[in-house]
Amino acid sequence: MAPAEDMYVPGLGPNVAAASNPIPHILLVEDDPQISRILAETLIECGFAASRAASAAEMDAILDRTQIDLVILDVMLPGEDGFSVCRRLRSGSAIPIIMLTALGEEVDRVVGLEIGADDYMSKPFSSRELIARIRALLRRAAPDQKSIQPQNATLEFEGWTINPTTRQLSDPRNVKVQLTSAEFDLLLAFCRNPNRILSREQLLELTHSGLAGPIERSIDVHVSRVRQKVEIDSHDPLFIKTIRLGGYMFTPVVTIK
Repeated sequence: MAPAEDMYVPGLGPNVAAASNPIPHILLVEDDPQISRILAETLIECGFAASRAASAAEMDAILDRTQIDLVILDVMLPGEDGFSVCRRLRSGSAIPIIMLTALGEEVDRVVGLEIGADDYMSKPFSSRELIARIRALLRRAAPDQKSIQPQNATLEFEGWTINPTTRQLSDPRNVKVQLTSAEFDLLLAFCRNPNRILSREQLLELTHSGLAGPIERSIDVHVSRVRQKVEIDSHDPLFIKTIRLGGYMFTPVVTIK
């Protein structure tokens, strides 16, 4: 049986204490070490943090000490099987659960969903599809940003101030920085959704389709322009991170002024 492994964080590697890291943390409960390793590497490449467990007992130990945002749960586990684990998790938690199995029978999928799994995938599966389903579940599980943050609230990050009412951006020296309407909408969308992976499609929705042209080109061009105005080095950005196969993440702590 493969041992449980400590948390992996993109860019940091294993055995790093990163409880304060804001990126989504996924727990893989899978007893096949090769599948577990490949899935963890895929998650890390796509901007997630990942922990691995090979049994229900190892999963429980990780959940006791770590904040987990989503569980990928294999059905065929040694000891307590995935169905039992899912039922137990759901009895006390609303954490999103994706079940994996080598079984392709419809009855197994139905059972998994009926006992509380949020989604179900049969092996072999597409890594791209799994990542898409993870992101969809995390979006549904995320708190409603509108209920947390007044839509006209002035926001601050790293000394910068962005005011949705006056549509003005000020740098840490309180000097106004000129932005186009599309650039302002994009930066405001980032500030209202800090530390979340936002796809290009989501950014297009959050900016009310204010960016003309094909999605990827439009978003990428405007992100590049915003970086030139708020980053110290636009080629090595600190605020707006590119997430491989994902989109972008705004990393500063954002507060209401």
